[in-house]
Amino acid sequence: MALLNQEQIKEIIPHRDPFLLIDEIVELEPGVRAVGKKYLTEDDYWFKGHFPQEPVQPGVLTIEMLAQTGAVCALSLPENKGKIAFFAGIDKARFRGKAGPGDVLTLTVEVTKTVHGISFCKGVATVDGKKIVTAEFSSALGE
Repeated sequence: MALLNQEQIKEIIPHRDPFLLIDEIVELEPGVRAVGKKYLTEDDYWFKGHFPQEPVQPGVLTIEMLAQTGAVCALSLPENKGKIAFFAGIDKARFRGKAGPGDVLTLTVEVTKTVHGISFCKGVATVDGKKIVTAEFSSALGE
């Protein structure tokens, strides 16, 4: 069950169509942890070209989905309201499986530390409980 729907997510992060890539937040501990969902459909624009004969979720977009989930987590803190989370780094990204239309991505992000306005996170994307993407990333908060 959604804790935050897409309209509520838009109140926290500045992303908009066609680049708001998460559908809902199902768990949230502001500044600590968040779990988001993305319901992949054949209407998602990237499947038209990646790949027409076998639609596959692009790994880099899955990392962006993890980052957006992390941004909801960081920007949910009252002191961060109205700020933007900019990518500062991506480390240890691993692509372990694939997803496609009809799959549900579960995007789990944990903030491991925050130093001088930079949040360091670990993210895991799963489909049916199976890890398909793992990454560590950092985001810098800006105005």
